[in-house]
Amino acid sequence: MALYSAALGARILRRWDIRSGSELQLSLERRTYLVSTVLAYALGFQLASLFLLVYTADAICSFFVGAMCAAGTFNVNGYGYPALALKTANFLLAGVWLILNHADNRAEDYPLVRRKYALLMVLAPLLLLETALLWGFFLGLRADVITSCCGSLFTAGAKGVVSELVGLPVRPMKIAFYLVTAATLIAGFRFRRSGKGGYLFAALSGVEFLVSLLALVSFISLYIYQLPTHHCPFCILQREYGYIGYLLYLSLLLGAVGGLGTGALMPFREVPSLRAAVPAVQRALTTASLVGYGIFAAVATAWQLFTAFRLEGY
Repeated sequence: MALYSAALGARILRRWDIRSGSELQLSLERRTYLVSTVLAYALGFQLASLFLLVYTADAICSFFVGAMCAAGTFNVNGYGYPALALKTANFLLAGVWLILNHADNRAEDYPLVRRKYALLMVLAPLLLLETALLWGFFLGLRADVITSCCGSLFTAGAKGVVSELVGLPVRPMKIAFYLVTAATLIAGFRFRRSGKGGYLFAALSGVEFLVSLLALVSFISLYIYQLPTHHCPFCILQREYGYIGYLLYLSLLLGAVGGLGTGALMPFREVPSLRAAVPAVQRALTTASLVGYGIFAAVATAWQLFTAFRLEGY
């Protein structure tokens, strides 16, 4: 659906002229309705399928020797983690596209047509690559492959980037997490109240998303598991921990999409046909982002305050 829409979008980019009353322009305007409808479904599926992918990987982990959660399943072959990383990036891009499309549909002259279809030209190849990686991952699953459990993957003794993430010192990570969270929330409330600092809030939202993921692996997961060495970001999705991981990841993604979407709309606040619509959409996005990041920070803090587990000195 995305490739079909991209093909139509390429034609719209080349031939679109809102000032023209030609038959071609009228045909393109009708096609924008088709493309918007098709992509609304396709990208809606894209958002939901991120959680479905992780849930599926966790559900089938028992088929692979050594796997105890989704971490082991994604490690069965070389396609798993690249597919997951790209699907997460596409989730954010898809969210931003849907926001641009929603704002564009609020105006009669479709002022964001070229911008949103230019973004689609970037997004469609990434979705195609994601599809290829997912095919490689699922077709490459073999039950006779011995994979690694999360206990060996997410330890300080692991090789590469994982060991560096797990080895991040707790105290500096706590300070960074709460400072960035406070700065993001303050910037968000300021923008929502005064309409100033939208780019700052969007930038901080992106930083908050990354820092929160690092904090989750570095120390938040330790409080959830109540173990000083278990840093896995996937076991929190299981029943033993009340599926709390789904709430944490959903709130993080909501915060990131809301914040990035707010920034994506900033250049269009002064477009005549969008002067009323864009600020209203941005306020709603800012509220959603603040709620998402607020929930994540509240849950992470509650696990630290109201459980018996304590990291000595922290």
